[in-house]
Amino acid sequence: MTPLILVVGNKNYSSWSMRPWLVLRQAGISFEEVRIPLYCPGAEAELAKWSPSGKVPALHDGEIRVWDSLAICETLHERFPDKQLWPAAAAARAVARSVSAEMHAGFAALRRDMSMNIRARRPGQGRTPESLADIERILAIWVDCRARFGAGGDFLFGQFSIADAMYAPVVLRFQTYGVALTGAAKAYADAVRALPAVQEWVADGVAETERIAAFERDE
Repeated sequence: MTPLILVVGNKNYSSWSMRPWLVLRQAGISFEEVRIPLYCPGAEAELAKWSPSGKVPALHDGEIRVWDSLAICETLHERFPDKQLWPAAAAARAVARSVSAEMHAGFAALRRDMSMNIRARRPGQGRTPESLADIERILAIWVDCRARFGAGGDFLFGQFSIADAMYAPVVLRFQTYGVALTGAAKAYADAVRALPAVQEWVADGVAETERIAAFERDE
């Protein structure tokens, strides 16, 4: 059988790459990783070989090509139904899909003002009225999902799901920018950071040597 191939960018910076990678690793699905350092000489040409959009991530499953984070996660859900990548209960699954889509399509201010940089520590930076509103909404999502659906485990819907993969990069952003967390939100963020797959991604990101100037605003 042809192995799955997931194409990712720099682990220190690429939140979109992290999401499907985390789903695959956390679910124990075997795959090969192709890492393409972004914004480096030859990166565009290399990306074009793998992704029709010229962006990461991209999944190759034999002749199937998928090149969007949430679409990759949905494809994995269909491909591996036994892994239960979405909650089993219909009501929980509907909310999980909704908050995942909200993460996928929204929170532009957070992305702009608190870009992902695992190595950095920037407490207090990135606070704008817009990013603070995004943070407030994200924390409300976490607390609501934990209260309504989280009884079966430490994650948004109890057991780890695609929804947690969608918000895992936000957990790392909050650490970088020193966003104070309390109560259920803090417990949730701690559980995400404790995942071996998240720790593996973080270690790989810290070990990278590439530095993208646009994302190193403190230098």
